[in-house]
Amino acid sequence: MMNSNKMYMNGVLYLAGQPMAVKNGVSNVAIRAMVERVGLKLTYNGATKETIIIKDGNELRFKTNSKIYTVNGKATLMKGPAYQYKNTFMVPLTSITQALGIPYTVDYVQKRVILTLQTKPKASFTVQPSEIFAGETTVNYVTSSQAFNGATIVEERWEGRQDVFAQPGYYTVSYSVRDSNGQWSDPYPVTINVLKPNQPPVAQFTTNKDEYKMGEPITITNISSDPDGDALTESWSNRALAFFNPGPVPIQLTVTDTHGHSSTFEKVINITNEVLYSQEDFNKLFVPLGDIYTIIGSVVPTWNKVTYTVSSDPITLIRSNSPETVNSEGIVYQETAMGSTRIMVHHKNSMSTNMKMYVIATNDNMYPATITTQQSGFGGPLDIPTATGKKSIETYLQSMSLGGAYDNVTLQPGESKPVLTAINNVTMKPGQVISLMSDVFSDYPVKYSIIMIDATKDPLQTLPTLNYLDRDGVHNRGTYPDANRIITVTDPVGQAPSRLVLGDNNTDLNLKGMDALTGTEASNSGNFGVVYKITLTRVAPNTLITLNPRGGKYQGPLLVNGNIIEAPNAGAVDAPNQNSVLYRTGNLEQTVEIVFTPASGSNLPINLLFMPLPPQKTE
Repeated sequence: MMNSNKMYMNGVLYLAGQPMAVKNGVSNVAIRAMVERVGLKLTYNGATKETIIIKDGNELRFKTNSKIYTVNGKATLMKGPAYQYKNTFMVPLTSITQALGIPYTVDYVQKRVILTLQTKPKASFTVQPSEIFAGETTVNYVTSSQAFNGATIVEERWEGRQDVFAQPGYYTVSYSVRDSNGQWSDPYPVTINVLKPNQPPVAQFTTNKDEYKMGEPITITNISSDPDGDALTESWSNRALAFFNPGPVPIQLTVTDTHGHSSTFEKVINITNEVLYSQEDFNKLFVPLGDIYTIIGSVVPTWNKVTYTVSSDPITLIRSNSPETVNSEGIVYQETAMGSTRIMVHHKNSMSTNMKMYVIATNDNMYPATITTQQSGFGGPLDIPTATGKKSIETYLQSMSLGGAYDNVTLQPGESKPVLTAINNVTMKPGQVISLMSDVFSDYPVKYSIIMIDATKDPLQTLPTLNYLDRDGVHNRGTYPDANRIITVTDPVGQAPSRLVLGDNNTDLNLKGMDALTGTEASNSGNFGVVYKITLTRVAPNTLITLNPRGGKYQGPLLVNGNIIEAPNAGAVDAPNQNSVLYRTGNLEQTVEIVFTPASGSNLPINLLFMPLPPQKTE
């Protein structure tokens, strides 16, 4: 009651130590009276001179003559200060109601404040697992009930509960609890959807024949199904495009549904003593694009090199790859460029905390500068360097072939902004690698700062505090002109085995440039960041084109006549005895255009191989 020490709880009169006082529009109550009625625990900390009340795990701390109190450690402003009056500690009523979530209304006619206290316990539960099948699934009921005002849960009651539901359908299960004060909660219902028992999939496949010659292509059609319509994963045993030894061959397929149920089907085919194709001829004719087959790599260097003319496009490459493994925050590379610019970044977080990388563009001119992103690719963060390099080149080529939307950023004089923001939209965990390759155009000189900093820091505020990082002595950084290499082959290729060598610094020389941070000459080993635009004007009919690594493992895509071809589709092509199929011409001479750029994390040089296909035979 306002301006009175009378309090009523469910109609029963109680008297507070002091009347509820309204000061400056703020209702203040005796804290001890609230403790007794609302079920709060009251203590006093002599060291901090704080009055402390606790309810249901919430802690409120008050100090005399202060408008600030803490709620679970967080400082909060009250409408008025707490104060002492005739040895009674008074606090604003709303400080308690708001902190403890106690709803209240004000009745100005009868001059009273009405608080609605939660006294009944609350019942709650969830069921596990998320999918429940009739007659199969044992249901786990997880309860999370709550009692108030110092009471405890002493009894529970279930309606409709079953550990295993025998039939599919919808079932309502209700849960109630009783506290030590004798009050029952409202029932808490949950409707459970009990599904029909999962049916296992059916594995099945067909072959176009039951008997094949050695080296004869085998067509397998997977016709597996699942009665429930679940997606299936497949696992094959002894499947091949062809077999090269006579005798019976069992081929086995296992399919597994999303619930872990599997089915296996086996079919035995027969391979005769007749030979249709040798394994070498078969591979040349039928290995799918992007797949690998084995060759005798030692003979490749004896093949003739194709003759070509070379020119370049005026695009500046900014390559940031040293230190590849970054051990501290800093600027890994910085350069100013104007016009067509390619930015290539490949770095690993070798610190113990999460980091981010940024490309920050700064306009030091007197006029606004606009940066237009023309194509861009990004990979990572992953802990596999070759995978990030492959992904960045794949998305770069996709952007190039699909003509992705251009992005414009305008910098006012003196302004800095993060650009190419795919790189800073991800957080690099310790040990993870990112790769970026982007082509941009600026109408004025722009300074690009490539940095790695703690993921929690602001890049623009942190940039002025960063030091330049030293090269690691193994990998490459630098600024290189003319980073598009145009190769044109006008002589016929494919009539005899031949090769085009890329990235060897012999036939195909490294780009020469400058490390802008040290002022020393730089050589772009492997020509990473260089885009090779190769035109083969006369490729003979029935020619096979493959990629053969010569420096180690290679993993990255190429653009062949406008189509992205992975080299390889899975894993990596290994030097020197593996190659990946890129293209086959048909029965007419044609022009083939290839766009190649080395994928970070892979090894150079590589050879593009051209060889005649063997004649096809009738089966």
